[in-house]
Amino acid sequence: MFEDRIDAGTQLVKKLKRFKDDDAVVLAIPRGGLPIGAIVAKALNALLDVVLTKKIGHPSNKEYGIGAVSVEDIILTNTKGITQGYIEKEIVEIRKKLKEGHEQYYRNRTPQKVKGKTVIVVDDGIATGNTLLATVALIHKQRPKKIVVAVPVAPNSVISKFKSEPKINEVICIKAPHNFQAVGQFYKNFEQVSDSEAIALLEEGCQRIAD
Repeated sequence: MFEDRIDAGTQLVKKLKRFKDDDAVVLAIPRGGLPIGAIVAKALNALLDVVLTKKIGHPSNKEYGIGAVSVEDIILTNTKGITQGYIEKEIVEIRKKLKEGHEQYYRNRTPQKVKGKTVIVVDDGIATGNTLLATVALIHKQRPKKIVVAVPVAPNSVISKFKSEPKINEVICIKAPHNFQAVGQFYKNFEQVSDSEAIALLEEGCQRIAD
């Protein structure tokens, strides 16, 4: 059990020390991943940024991802029996939301380049992992040197799935229980992170590197 995201990030850093000064970029999943990503980036003297992607939900179950979309790219993972019209409509709607997020997070800066760098993808936990796998595929297309997925908690079955994914070089997870129901069950304090808090953490991390 983690006290909160600060505690989880502090514990995660202990497993990531070898990446200090490794020309790394920490990519946090907003919004819950940013408190953890900020701690990791500061400890590793790494760049901090966010992963702005959203999943495309299955028409009969929006929670089941059939792909992921970024502002510039798209990955489809399982579209059997789904019409092209539905996919195109979803992409338009998702990109509209992503552009709004892009304007929020990149008001005074530009996204970090990850080509040739060690990318550490951080979140406060993983549930099914489907969206994150699609997100990793989008990151992989940018040709980083290495992709590391680092989270405080995820189901044992999901960790096994991630470790068998060739696009992921390493998976680091503190707790991988079999009796997993939701990420929040492993935190005493799992309050939602607001947009303003997430943006402040990102801008603070970027200012630290600039100084």
